[in-house]
Amino acid sequence: MSENSDDLKKSAKENSDKLAKLGMELGEIQFSYRIEEKSTQEYWNKRIEDFKKYSDKGFEYYNQVYALMKLVNKEEAQMFLLRASKFRQMGLELIEMMEKIKENPTIMDKKDKQQSQWSKEIKTSITEHSNKCLRHEMDMNTSFREFYEKNLKNILE
Repeated sequence: MSENSDDLKKSAKENSDKLAKLGMELGEIQFSYRIEEKSTQEYWNKRIEDFKKYSDKGFEYYNQVYALMKLVNKEEAQMFLLRASKFRQMGLELIEMMEKIKENPTIMDKKDKQQSQWSKEIKTSITEHSNKCLRHEMDMNTSFREFYEKNLKNILE
Protein backbone atom coordinates (compact mmCIF):
# COMPACT_ATOMS: atom_id res chain seq x y z
CA MET A 1 0.00 0.00 0.00
CA SER A 2 1.35 3.41 -0.88
CA GLU A 3 1.90 6.20 1.62
CA ASN A 4 -0.88 8.32 0.05
CA SER A 5 -3.26 5.39 0.31
CA ASP A 6 -2.38 4.93 3.99
CA ASP A 7 -2.88 8.66 4.62
CA LEU A 8 -6.24 8.57 2.86
CA LYS A 9 -7.32 5.54 4.88
CA LYS A 10 -6.22 7.19 8.14
CA SER A 11 -7.99 10.50 7.31
CA ALA A 12 -11.12 8.68 6.20
CA LYS A 13 -11.16 6.66 9.42
CA GLU A 14 -10.76 9.81 11.58
CA ASN A 15 -13.50 11.64 9.68
CA SER A 16 -15.73 8.58 9.80
CA ASP A 17 -15.29 8.31 13.58
CA LYS A 18 -16.21 12.00 14.01
CA LEU A 19 -19.23 11.47 11.77
CA ALA A 20 -20.37 8.46 13.79
CA LYS A 21 -20.12 10.47 17.02
CA LEU A 22 -22.12 13.35 15.52
CA GLY A 23 -24.66 10.86 14.17
CA MET A 24 -25.16 9.46 17.66
CA GLU A 25 -25.61 12.97 19.09
CA LEU A 26 -28.06 13.85 16.32
CA GLY A 27 -30.01 10.64 16.98
CA GLU A 28 -30.29 11.49 20.66
CA ILE A 29 -32.02 14.77 19.86
CA GLN A 30 -34.86 12.83 18.17
CA PHE A 31 -36.57 15.72 16.41
CA SER A 32 -39.67 14.93 14.36
CA TYR A 33 -40.71 17.11 11.44
CA ARG A 34 -44.34 16.12 12.03
CA ILE A 35 -46.42 19.21 12.76
CA GLU A 36 -48.81 18.90 15.67
CA GLU A 37 -51.79 21.16 16.03
CA LYS A 38 -50.84 22.50 19.45
CA SER A 39 -52.00 26.00 20.24
CA THR A 40 -49.85 27.00 23.21
CA GLN A 41 -46.96 29.39 23.18
CA GLU A 42 -44.95 27.07 25.45
CA TYR A 43 -45.25 24.23 22.95
CA TRP A 44 -43.99 26.40 20.09
CA ASN A 45 -41.17 27.84 22.22
CA LYS A 46 -40.00 24.30 22.98
CA ARG A 47 -40.50 23.24 19.37
CA ILE A 48 -38.34 26.12 18.10
CA GLU A 49 -35.69 25.42 20.72
CA ASP A 50 -35.63 21.70 19.86
CA PHE A 51 -35.46 22.36 16.14
CA LYS A 52 -32.63 24.88 16.53
CA LYS A 53 -30.66 22.28 18.48
CA TYR A 54 -31.41 19.63 15.86
CA SER A 55 -30.67 21.95 12.96
CA ASP A 56 -27.33 23.08 14.40
CA LYS A 57 -26.22 19.52 15.13
CA GLY A 58 -27.52 18.41 11.72
CA PHE A 59 -25.53 21.11 9.97
CA GLU A 60 -22.44 20.06 11.91
CA TYR A 61 -23.11 16.45 10.89
CA TYR A 62 -23.55 17.31 7.21
CA ASN A 63 -20.40 19.43 7.23
CA GLN A 64 -18.57 16.36 8.52
CA VAL A 65 -20.14 14.30 5.74
CA TYR A 66 -18.78 16.90 3.31
CA ALA A 67 -15.29 16.64 4.85
CA LEU A 68 -15.35 12.87 4.47
CA MET A 69 -16.61 13.01 0.89
CA LYS A 70 -14.03 15.65 -0.04
CA LEU A 71 -11.24 13.19 0.74
CA VAL A 72 -12.13 11.06 -2.27
CA ASN A 73 -14.22 13.20 -4.64
CA LYS A 74 -14.12 16.98 -4.41
CA GLU A 75 -16.76 17.50 -7.12
CA GLU A 76 -19.42 15.33 -5.47
CA ALA A 77 -18.47 16.81 -2.10
CA GLN A 78 -19.13 20.33 -3.45
CA MET A 79 -22.57 19.22 -4.65
CA PHE A 80 -23.27 17.80 -1.21
CA LEU A 81 -22.13 21.05 0.40
CA LEU A 82 -24.73 22.89 -1.67
CA ARG A 83 -27.37 20.50 -0.36
CA ALA A 84 -26.17 21.08 3.21
CA SER A 85 -26.45 24.84 2.67
CA LYS A 86 -29.98 24.37 1.36
CA PHE A 87 -30.75 22.27 4.46
CA ARG A 88 -29.58 25.20 6.60
CA GLN A 89 -31.63 27.71 4.61
CA MET A 90 -34.76 25.57 4.76
CA GLY A 91 -34.29 25.17 8.51
CA LEU A 92 -34.10 28.94 8.99
CA GLU A 93 -37.30 29.35 6.99
CA LEU A 94 -39.00 26.72 9.14
CA ILE A 95 -37.92 28.56 12.29
CA GLU A 96 -39.40 31.80 10.89
CA MET A 97 -42.72 30.04 10.34
CA MET A 98 -42.68 28.58 13.84
CA GLU A 99 -41.93 32.06 15.24
CA LYS A 100 -45.07 33.39 13.50
CA ILE A 101 -47.12 30.62 15.08
CA LYS A 102 -45.51 31.21 18.48
CA GLU A 103 -46.63 34.85 18.30
CA ASN A 104 -50.19 33.73 17.61
CA PRO A 105 -50.49 30.04 18.57
CA THR A 106 -54.26 29.94 18.05
CA ILE A 107 -53.40 29.59 14.35
CA MET A 108 -52.98 25.89 15.09
CA ASP A 109 -56.25 25.50 17.02
CA LYS A 110 -58.23 22.97 14.98
CA LYS A 111 -61.40 23.78 16.94
CA ASP A 112 -61.38 27.40 15.73
CA LYS A 113 -63.95 27.40 12.93
CA GLN A 114 -63.44 31.07 12.11
CA GLN A 115 -59.77 31.05 11.26
CA SER A 116 -58.63 33.77 8.93
CA GLN A 117 -57.25 33.00 5.51
CA TRP A 118 -53.84 34.10 6.84
CA SER A 119 -54.01 31.51 9.64
CA LYS A 120 -54.99 28.76 7.23
CA GLU A 121 -52.17 29.69 4.87
CA ILE A 122 -49.57 29.62 7.64
CA LYS A 123 -50.88 26.29 8.88
CA THR A 124 -50.71 24.80 5.38
CA SER A 125 -47.38 26.44 4.67
CA ILE A 126 -45.64 25.10 7.77
CA THR A 127 -46.87 21.58 7.10
CA GLU A 128 -45.69 21.71 3.48
CA HIS A 129 -42.35 23.26 4.40
CA SER A 130 -41.76 20.76 7.19
CA ASN A 131 -42.40 17.94 4.71
CA LYS A 132 -39.96 19.53 2.23
CA CYS A 133 -37.30 19.72 4.95
CA LEU A 134 -37.83 16.06 5.80
CA ARG A 135 -37.65 14.98 2.15
CA HIS A 136 -34.54 17.09 1.57
CA GLU A 137 -32.80 15.56 4.56
CA MET A 138 -33.81 12.06 3.47
CA ASP A 139 -32.42 12.77 -0.02
CA MET A 140 -29.15 13.99 1.50
CA ASN A 141 -28.84 10.84 3.58
CA THR A 142 -29.62 8.63 0.57
CA SER A 143 -27.07 10.50 -1.49
CA PHE A 144 -24.40 10.01 1.16
CA ARG A 145 -25.23 6.32 1.61
CA GLU A 146 -24.83 5.78 -2.15
CA PHE A 147 -21.57 7.73 -2.13
CA TYR A 148 -20.35 5.71 0.85
CA GLU A 149 -21.12 2.38 -0.84
CA LYS A 150 -19.46 3.45 -4.07
CA ASN A 151 -16.43 5.37 -2.79
CA LEU A 152 -15.76 4.93 0.91
CA LYS A 153 -16.73 1.44 1.98
CA ASN A 154 -13.61 -0.22 0.52
CA ILE A 155 -11.33 2.44 2.00
CA LEU A 156 -12.78 2.11 5.50
CA GLU A 157 -12.79 -1.70 5.64
